Amino acid sequence: MTTNEPGWELYRSFLGVLREGSLSGAARALGVAQPTIGRHVQALEEALGVALFTRSQLGLKPTEAALALAPYAQSLADTSAALLRAASGQGPGVRGAVRVSASDVVGAEVLLPILATLRRTYPQLVVELVLTNRVEDLLKREADIAVRMLKPTQAALVARRVGTIEVGLHAHRDYLDTFGKPANWDDLASHSVIGFDTETAYTRSFAKVLGPLRRKSFALRTDSDLAQLAAIRAGFGIGACQVGLARRDAALVRVLPKQFALAFDTWLTMHEDLRDSPSCKAVFDALHAGLATYVGKR
Repeated sequence: MTTNEPGWELYRSFLGVLREGSLSGAARALGVAQPTIGRHVQALEEALGVALFTRSQLGLKPTEAALALAPYAQSLADTSAALLRAASGQGPGVRGAVRVSASDVVGAEVLLPILATLRRTYPQLVVELVLTNRVEDLLKREADIAVRMLKPTQAALVARRVGTIEVGLHAHRDYLDTFGKPANWDDLASHSVIGFDTETAYTRSFAKVLGPLRRKSFALRTDSDLAQLAAIRAGFGIGACQVGLARRDAALVRVLPKQFALAFDTWLTMHEDLRDSPSCKAVFDALHAGLATYVGKR
Protein backbone atom coordinates (compact mmCIF):
# COMPACT_ATOMS: atom_id res chain seq x y z
CA MET A 1 0.00 0.00 0.00
CA THR A 2 1.41 3.39 -1.04
CA THR A 3 1.40 6.50 1.12
CA ASN A 4 -0.12 8.61 -1.68
CA GLU A 5 -3.82 9.24 -1.27
CA PRO A 6 -5.74 7.96 -4.32
CA GLY A 7 -7.40 10.62 -6.45
CA TRP A 8 -11.18 10.79 -6.82
CA GLU A 9 -11.01 9.67 -10.46
CA LEU A 10 -9.75 6.25 -9.30
CA TYR A 11 -12.78 5.73 -7.08
CA ARG A 12 -15.05 6.97 -9.88
CA SER A 13 -13.70 4.31 -12.23
CA PHE A 14 -13.93 1.69 -9.47
CA LEU A 15 -17.62 2.48 -8.95
CA GLY A 16 -18.20 2.39 -12.71
CA VAL A 17 -16.76 -1.13 -12.98
CA LEU A 18 -18.67 -2.21 -9.89
CA ARG A 19 -21.97 -1.04 -11.44
CA GLU A 20 -21.37 -2.19 -15.01
CA GLY A 21 -19.44 -5.40 -14.35
CA SER A 22 -16.75 -4.76 -16.95
CA LEU A 23 -14.10 -2.27 -18.02
CA SER A 24 -15.83 -1.67 -21.34
CA GLY A 25 -19.19 -1.08 -19.66
CA ALA A 26 -17.67 1.38 -17.20
CA ALA A 27 -15.87 3.16 -20.03
CA ARG A 28 -19.14 3.62 -21.95
CA ALA A 29 -21.02 4.78 -18.84
CA LEU A 30 -18.35 7.27 -17.81
CA GLY A 31 -17.31 8.42 -21.28
CA VAL A 32 -13.69 7.41 -20.67
CA ALA A 33 -11.39 5.20 -22.71
CA GLN A 34 -11.32 1.56 -21.57
CA PRO A 35 -7.53 1.47 -21.00
CA THR A 36 -7.91 4.49 -18.71
CA ILE A 37 -10.50 2.63 -16.60
CA GLY A 38 -8.14 -0.34 -16.37
CA ARG A 39 -5.25 1.84 -15.27
CA HIS A 40 -7.42 3.55 -12.66
CA VAL A 41 -8.55 0.25 -11.13
CA GLN A 42 -4.99 -1.09 -11.10
CA ALA A 43 -3.69 2.11 -9.51
CA LEU A 44 -6.39 1.98 -6.82
CA GLU A 45 -5.59 -1.66 -6.06
CA GLU A 46 -1.90 -0.77 -5.69
CA ALA A 47 -2.67 2.26 -3.53
CA LEU A 48 -4.98 0.35 -1.22
CA GLY A 49 -3.03 -2.90 -1.25
CA VAL A 50 -6.04 -5.09 -2.03
CA ALA A 51 -7.48 -6.86 -5.08
CA LEU A 52 -10.81 -5.33 -6.11
CA PHE A 53 -11.96 -7.58 -8.97
CA THR A 54 -11.46 -11.10 -10.28
CA ARG A 55 -12.25 -12.24 -13.81
CA SER A 56 -15.21 -14.58 -14.37
CA GLN A 57 -17.26 -15.79 -17.34
CA LEU A 58 -19.72 -12.98 -16.67
CA GLY A 59 -17.08 -10.25 -16.53
CA LEU A 60 -15.32 -8.71 -13.54
CA LYS A 61 -16.51 -10.00 -10.19
CA PRO A 62 -15.98 -7.75 -7.14
CA THR A 63 -13.95 -9.19 -4.30
CA GLU A 64 -15.03 -9.04 -0.68
CA ALA A 65 -12.71 -6.06 -0.27
CA ALA A 66 -14.44 -4.24 -3.14
CA LEU A 67 -17.88 -4.83 -1.64
CA ALA A 68 -16.64 -3.59 1.75
CA LEU A 69 -15.20 -0.42 0.21
CA ALA A 70 -18.14 0.30 -2.11
CA PRO A 71 -20.29 2.25 0.42
CA TYR A 72 -17.37 4.57 1.19
CA ALA A 73 -16.66 5.14 -2.49
CA GLN A 74 -20.35 5.86 -3.06
CA SER A 75 -20.28 8.34 -0.20
CA LEU A 76 -17.40 10.11 -1.96
CA ALA A 77 -19.45 10.19 -5.15
CA ASP A 78 -22.47 11.62 -3.36
CA THR A 79 -20.32 14.26 -1.63
CA SER A 80 -18.65 15.20 -4.91
CA ALA A 81 -22.02 15.60 -6.61
CA ALA A 82 -23.35 17.65 -3.67
CA LEU A 83 -20.27 19.88 -3.82
CA LEU A 84 -20.85 20.55 -7.52
CA ARG A 85 -24.52 21.34 -6.88
CA ALA A 86 -23.57 23.74 -4.09
CA ALA A 87 -20.98 25.41 -6.32
CA SER A 88 -23.50 25.79 -9.15
CA GLY A 89 -25.81 27.71 -6.84
CA GLN A 90 -23.25 30.31 -5.81
CA GLY A 91 -24.04 33.87 -6.85
CA PRO A 92 -27.05 36.13 -6.48
CA GLY A 93 -30.59 34.80 -6.70
CA VAL A 94 -31.95 31.31 -7.30
CA ARG A 95 -29.66 29.38 -9.60
CA GLY A 96 -27.81 26.11 -10.03
CA ALA A 97 -28.81 22.51 -9.34
CA VAL A 98 -31.03 21.18 -6.55
CA ARG A 99 -31.54 17.40 -6.21
CA VAL A 100 -35.05 16.29 -5.18
CA SER A 101 -36.04 12.75 -4.24
CA ALA A 102 -39.60 11.40 -4.20
CA SER A 103 -41.54 8.23 -4.86
CA ASP A 104 -42.35 7.35 -8.48
CA VAL A 105 -45.95 8.49 -8.39
CA VAL A 106 -45.47 11.63 -6.27
CA GLY A 107 -42.48 12.71 -8.31
CA ALA A 108 -43.97 12.13 -11.75
CA GLU A 109 -47.58 13.07 -11.06
CA VAL A 110 -47.47 15.69 -8.31
CA LEU A 111 -44.08 17.38 -8.21
CA LEU A 112 -43.46 17.96 -11.91
CA PRO A 113 -46.27 20.54 -12.37
CA ILE A 114 -44.99 22.37 -9.28
CA LEU A 115 -41.42 22.30 -10.58
CA ALA A 116 -42.52 23.48 -14.03
CA THR A 117 -44.03 26.61 -12.50
CA LEU A 118 -40.94 27.11 -10.35
CA ARG A 119 -38.67 26.85 -13.38
CA ARG A 120 -40.60 29.58 -15.16
CA THR A 121 -40.09 31.81 -12.14
CA TYR A 122 -36.39 30.97 -11.84
CA PRO A 123 -35.01 30.13 -15.31
CA GLN A 124 -31.48 29.61 -13.95
CA LEU A 125 -32.65 26.84 -11.63
CA VAL A 126 -31.82 23.22 -12.51
CA VAL A 127 -33.68 20.36 -10.82
CA GLU A 128 -32.34 16.82 -10.53
CA LEU A 129 -35.41 14.66 -9.84
CA VAL A 130 -34.77 11.20 -8.41
CA LEU A 131 -37.79 8.89 -8.66
CA THR A 132 -37.38 6.06 -6.19
CA ASN A 133 -39.31 4.35 -3.43
CA ARG A 134 -36.04 3.98 -1.53
CA VAL A 135 -35.49 6.58 1.17
CA GLU A 136 -32.60 8.72 -0.06
CA ASP A 137 -30.14 9.57 2.70
CA LEU A 138 -30.07 13.35 3.11
CA LEU A 139 -27.28 13.15 5.68
CA LYS A 140 -25.04 11.53 3.05
CA ARG A 141 -26.20 14.16 0.51
CA GLU A 142 -27.74 11.62 -1.88
CA ALA A 143 -30.39 14.32 -2.31
CA ASP A 144 -30.87 17.89 -1.14
CA ILE A 145 -34.64 17.70 -0.58
CA ALA A 146 -36.85 14.65 -0.16
CA VAL A 147 -40.56 13.89 0.06
CA ARG A 148 -41.04 11.14 2.61
CA MET A 149 -44.01 9.11 3.78
CA LEU A 150 -42.73 8.96 7.34
CA LYS A 151 -41.53 11.45 9.91
CA PRO A 152 -37.76 11.95 9.82
CA THR A 153 -35.97 11.29 13.10
CA GLN A 154 -32.51 12.72 12.36
CA ALA A 155 -31.81 15.95 14.24
CA ALA A 156 -29.72 17.35 11.37
CA LEU A 157 -32.73 17.57 9.04
CA VAL A 158 -35.21 20.37 8.51
CA ALA A 159 -38.65 18.75 8.27
CA ARG A 160 -42.11 20.18 7.61
CA ARG A 161 -45.25 18.08 7.67
CA VAL A 162 -47.32 18.42 4.51
CA GLY A 163 -50.39 16.45 5.48
CA THR A 164 -51.89 13.05 4.72
CA ILE A 165 -51.92 11.36 1.32
CA GLU A 166 -54.83 8.94 1.11
CA VAL A 167 -54.81 5.87 -1.14
CA GLY A 168 -57.95 3.99 -2.19
CA LEU A 169 -59.09 1.44 -4.76
CA HIS A 170 -60.04 2.95 -8.11
CA ALA A 171 -61.04 1.86 -11.60
CA HIS A 172 -61.70 3.56 -14.91
CA ARG A 173 -65.35 4.37 -15.57
CA ASP A 174 -65.27 2.35 -18.81
CA TYR A 175 -64.10 -0.73 -16.91
CA LEU A 176 -66.89 -0.39 -14.34
CA ASP A 177 -69.48 0.17 -17.10
CA THR A 178 -68.43 -3.17 -18.60
CA PHE A 179 -67.86 -5.31 -15.51
CA GLY A 180 -69.89 -3.57 -12.81
CA LYS A 181 -68.89 -1.95 -9.53
CA PRO A 182 -67.96 -4.29 -6.66
CA ALA A 183 -70.13 -3.94 -3.59
CA ASN A 184 -67.88 -5.91 -1.20
CA TRP A 185 -64.65 -7.87 -0.93
CA ASP A 186 -66.25 -11.02 -2.30
CA ASP A 187 -67.17 -9.24 -5.54
CA LEU A 188 -63.50 -8.61 -6.28
CA ALA A 189 -63.07 -12.30 -7.10
CA SER A 190 -64.81 -11.67 -10.43
CA HIS A 191 -62.76 -8.57 -11.26
CA SER A 192 -59.32 -7.88 -12.72
CA VAL A 193 -57.31 -6.59 -9.79
CA ILE A 194 -53.99 -4.76 -10.20
CA GLY A 195 -51.32 -5.26 -7.55
CA PHE A 196 -47.70 -5.86 -6.60
CA ASP A 197 -45.50 -8.62 -7.97
CA THR A 198 -43.12 -9.08 -5.03
CA GLU A 199 -44.38 -9.56 -1.50
CA THR A 200 -42.22 -7.67 0.98
CA ALA A 201 -42.25 -6.88 4.68
CA TYR A 202 -43.72 -3.50 3.68
CA THR A 203 -46.68 -4.99 1.79
CA ARG A 204 -47.24 -7.58 4.52
CA SER A 205 -47.48 -4.77 7.07
CA PHE A 206 -50.73 -3.73 5.36
CA ALA A 207 -52.24 -7.22 5.50
CA LYS A 208 -55.29 -6.15 7.52
CA VAL A 209 -56.08 -3.26 5.19
CA LEU A 210 -55.52 -5.33 2.05
CA GLY A 211 -58.13 -7.86 3.13
CA PRO A 212 -58.23 -10.66 0.52
CA LEU A 213 -55.91 -8.80 -1.85
CA ARG A 214 -52.88 -11.04 -2.28
CA ARG A 215 -50.43 -11.63 -5.11
CA LYS A 216 -52.21 -14.78 -6.25
CA SER A 217 -55.44 -12.82 -6.75
CA PHE A 218 -53.95 -10.13 -9.00
CA ALA A 219 -54.65 -10.18 -12.73
CA LEU A 220 -51.77 -7.76 -13.30
CA ARG A 221 -48.67 -7.92 -11.11
CA THR A 222 -46.05 -5.19 -11.18
CA ASP A 223 -43.84 -3.55 -8.57
CA SER A 224 -43.92 -0.27 -10.48
CA ASP A 225 -46.40 2.15 -8.92
CA LEU A 226 -46.42 4.15 -12.16
CA ALA A 227 -47.30 1.03 -14.15
CA GLN A 228 -50.14 0.24 -11.74
CA LEU A 229 -51.49 3.76 -12.17
CA ALA A 230 -51.22 3.52 -15.95
CA ALA A 231 -53.07 0.19 -15.88
CA ILE A 232 -55.94 1.74 -13.91
CA ARG A 233 -56.16 4.61 -16.38
CA ALA A 234 -56.08 2.16 -19.30
CA GLY A 235 -59.11 0.34 -17.94
CA PHE A 236 -57.28 -2.88 -17.11
CA GLY A 237 -59.00 -3.28 -13.76
CA ILE A 238 -59.17 -2.15 -10.14
CA GLY A 239 -56.05 -0.96 -8.32
CA ALA A 240 -54.69 1.34 -5.63
CA CYS A 241 -54.44 5.01 -6.53
CA GLN A 242 -53.88 8.19 -4.55
CA VAL A 243 -57.23 9.85 -3.94
CA GLY A 244 -55.76 13.23 -4.86
CA LEU A 245 -54.78 11.97 -8.32
CA ALA A 246 -58.18 10.36 -8.89
CA ARG A 247 -59.88 13.68 -8.11
CA ARG A 248 -58.06 15.19 -11.08
CA ASP A 249 -59.49 12.62 -13.49
CA ALA A 250 -63.28 12.35 -13.77
CA ALA A 251 -62.88 8.96 -15.45
CA LEU A 252 -61.45 7.38 -12.29
CA VAL A 253 -64.00 6.10 -9.78
CA ARG A 254 -63.28 5.01 -6.23
CA VAL A 255 -64.61 1.62 -5.15
CA LEU A 256 -64.97 0.01 -1.71
CA PRO A 257 -63.92 3.18 0.19
CA LYS A 258 -65.06 1.80 3.55
CA GLN A 259 -63.19 -1.46 3.09
CA PHE A 260 -59.94 -0.08 1.72
CA ALA A 261 -58.24 3.16 2.77
CA LEU A 262 -54.56 3.84 3.42
CA ALA A 263 -53.28 7.12 4.89
CA PHE A 264 -49.64 8.17 4.59
CA ASP A 265 -48.27 10.99 6.73
CA THR A 266 -46.19 13.07 4.32
CA TRP A 267 -43.14 15.20 5.14
CA LEU A 268 -40.81 17.46 3.20
CA THR A 269 -37.21 17.35 4.42
CA MET A 270 -33.77 18.77 3.69
CA HIS A 271 -30.39 18.95 5.41
CA GLU A 272 -30.17 21.82 7.89
CA ASP A 273 -26.94 23.05 6.25
CA LEU A 274 -28.99 23.97 3.16
CA ARG A 275 -31.54 26.18 4.94
CA ASP A 276 -29.61 29.32 3.91
CA SER A 277 -29.26 28.29 0.27
CA PRO A 278 -31.58 30.54 -1.80
CA SER A 279 -32.09 27.80 -4.39
CA CYS A 280 -32.88 25.03 -1.90
CA LYS A 281 -35.15 27.34 0.08
CA ALA A 282 -37.07 28.33 -3.07
CA VAL A 283 -37.56 24.70 -4.09
CA PHE A 284 -38.44 23.61 -0.55
CA ASP A 285 -41.06 26.35 -0.11
CA ALA A 286 -42.59 25.78 -3.56
CA LEU A 287 -42.85 22.03 -3.02
CA HIS A 288 -44.39 22.45 0.42
CA ALA A 289 -47.00 24.89 -0.89
CA GLY A 290 -47.81 22.68 -3.88
CA LEU A 291 -48.00 19.49 -1.86
CA ALA A 292 -50.19 21.20 0.77
CA THR A 293 -52.61 22.15 -1.98
CA TYR A 294 -52.51 18.59 -3.33
CA VAL A 295 -53.41 17.01 0.02
CA GLY A 296 -56.12 19.59 0.62
CA LYS A 297 -54.39 21.69 3.28
CA ARG A 298 -54.89 24.89 1.24
